Order: sequence, then C-alpha cells, then structure tokens
Amino acid sequence: MTQTLTIVVDGVPVPASDGQSVAAALIAAGWASFGPHAKTGAPLAPYCMMGVCFGCLCEVDGRPGAQACLIEVRDGLTVRLGAPVPE
Repeated sequence: MTQTLTIVVDGVPVPASDGQSVAAALIAAGWASFGPHAKTGAPLAPYCMMGVCFGCLCEVDGRPGAQACLIEVRDGLTVRLGAPVPE
C-alpha cells in the first residue's frame, strides 16, 4: 500500500505518493511548467525524468539547482519553482 505524503510547492500543499520523485508528483498534480528558461523565458518542464535534460531544475529545501526528477518526496519537503500554480 502506498503512503500519501504532502509536499509544499510555492506555498501550496501538494499530495504525493511515497517513492515518487518530486517531478512525478508535480506532473501528477497538474504542473505543466516548472518555471521559465533563464535565457529565453520559454517554459521548462521535465522531459527525460532521469537527470539528463535539466528541465526540472528547482529549489528543494532551500537548495537551488536541484533536479526534481532525481529527488524522492518526503513528507514536508518544500519546493520553489517560480512557475504558475495549476488551477
């Protein structure tokens, strides 16, 4: 049985499943973009889900430049994206 956890993304509580990556939890919760590209402003999102594309860079527990696809969720984890909150 999978345990439901809560992570906090840009101040919003988001449900996640034990064993899920941060990127997978955000995609499941409806996030289409993880923020703008630093140079072009184009929306960034995870593409490879294995740490190669760097489309999922965000701040996790105060650590900038974290790859959300490589970090497993835990209860209370805080994420800062800079992307719009899904409706």
